[in-house]
Amino acid sequence: MDITQLSNQLKTKTPAMIYLVLGTQQVLQQQAIDEFVSLIPANEQVMNVGRYDMEATPLAVALDDAMAAPFFGERRLVLINKPYFLTGEKKHSKIEHDLNSLKKYLEHPEPSTILVFTAPYEKLDGRKAIVKLLKKSAVLVDAAPLNEQQARQKIIQQLATDDFELAPAALDELVQRTNADYGMMAANLTKLKILAYQEKKISQKMVQALVPQSLDENVFDLVTAVLQRDQVRALDLYRQLLVGQQPPLRINAVLVSQFRLLIQIKVLSKRGLSQGSLASQLNVHPYRIKIGLKTTRGFSLKALEDAYLGLLRIEQSLKTTQRDPALLFQLFMLQYSQQNRKRA
Repeated sequence: MDITQLSNQLKTKTPAMIYLVLGTQQVLQQQAIDEFVSLIPANEQVMNVGRYDMEATPLAVALDDAMAAPFFGERRLVLINKPYFLTGEKKHSKIEHDLNSLKKYLEHPEPSTILVFTAPYEKLDGRKAIVKLLKKSAVLVDAAPLNEQQARQKIIQQLATDDFELAPAALDELVQRTNADYGMMAANLTKLKILAYQEKKISQKMVQALVPQSLDENVFDLVTAVLQRDQVRALDLYRQLLVGQQPPLRINAVLVSQFRLLIQIKVLSKRGLSQGSLASQLNVHPYRIKIGLKTTRGFSLKALEDAYLGLLRIEQSLKTTQRDPALLFQLFMLQYSQQNRKRA
């Protein structure tokens, strides 16, 4: 189930005794935790909510808490965070975790305790017997990163709950400025709602005013200008990044990374890989793949490679000389603009 389904279940049904919240989207992990904590009255939370980090605390301590009766309340909530022993990760830690005790608990859980494993991982090691038992015993809550469409829908739902409207153009702007990262989108909602408090309507101008573009997003505009061989705009965008106190080596590194990704997308898409397959194979957010596919359609592989190699030469010069970064970039654009203009 997803977080919305979890919220509805906890409000309408008796909670299960064991839950597993699995996925790397931090904001979804936190939303799940908030839902569980809300089950315990505020005046009981100090005594009846236990939080344990498995990278710092033995599992036995958390299980002892889970087996104890609640203090002056109906339920006890025990949150076990970062249970790395359920994955294939190898931690160099002196902490020993008693998995036999966990096995016994999963087979005979304490009825008055809600035991929640918050696992910020892509997946668990399904070969382990304890993982198989946990998946059999627990209710699984999905906290995997949302794709663009899911992120859009969840943002709209969250705003609608508070009677706010988000203009379609404003949502597009928010997606663009955050690379469709739901965590970043959700983090900006509070200030947008404050600005739109009176009319309850969030406009594109509000998003432009309050939501900063990431370095990746600013660099994407620069990538487009480079590929279009628009020397004036490319140099202007580059200087804006320098004025914004972005280190030249970092700007160049992000440019190199963007062109490397475009080359990979160009090559693999020609082999027939779908957008979803590209995102999975390259371990990149689907939104970036979507934009990358759109970009590469207009340019040849050679054009991408020429830009990539030219940026590698800039990197070498930045590391070995004291030449002005803006001048190096201008020389790169002059050379690149004179190269083969053949389109894909």
